[in-house]
Amino acid sequence: MLVVSLGGSPSLKSRSAVLLDYARQRLQQQGVEVISYQILDFAAEDLLHARFDSPQIQLLIEQIAQADGVLVATPVYKASFSGALKTLLDLLPERALQHKVVLPLATAGSSAHMLAVDYALKPVLAALKAQEMLHGVFAEDRQISYGEGGAPAQLVPVLQERLDDALEHFFAALARRPKPLDPQLLNDRLVNARWSI
Repeated sequence: MLVVSLGGSPSLKSRSAVLLDYARQRLQQQGVEVISYQILDFAAEDLLHARFDSPQIQLLIEQIAQADGVLVATPVYKASFSGALKTLLDLLPERALQHKVVLPLATAGSSAHMLAVDYALKPVLAALKAQEMLHGVFAEDRQISYGEGGAPAQLVPVLQERLDDALEHFFAALARRPKPLDPQLLNDRLVNARWSI
């Protein structure tokens, strides 16, 4: 199984990136390959000038096309998700998330922004034709503490429990996805089928 994770924070130090890193570790423990991107991995000029032909954007599109699932994490600013993330999502093809399982994650200063996942981020992911969009995980900034002196970041127990539960649902959804049929096998079945008219 392959998952692509997209972090939408323009900051070098980001709580939404902490959530993605935790999710990556948990999924890798279950044998899932995770390819991680942060918005800072892309040239600002490519995003601002909508360079669809950017090699880095093309690589992301190819990897999403091959992926079984996508994790999307963002900080919430002004009751909506990151504008930088929106700029990146705008560069994806119209059906980029078709046949993908998607888990949205968000962080904000207070629970007043909790609905930003449902009312701002999910509609954009749905417009990209996400096959199965799971219930998102929202975290308040105070629920995530950065590790001091190289120590790992910490999640408060209630957040860790909700994230673990969401990741279990995500993994189960990935596991039940239908496997694509090998084109050669399909061709052999069609050629060797008994046809009646």
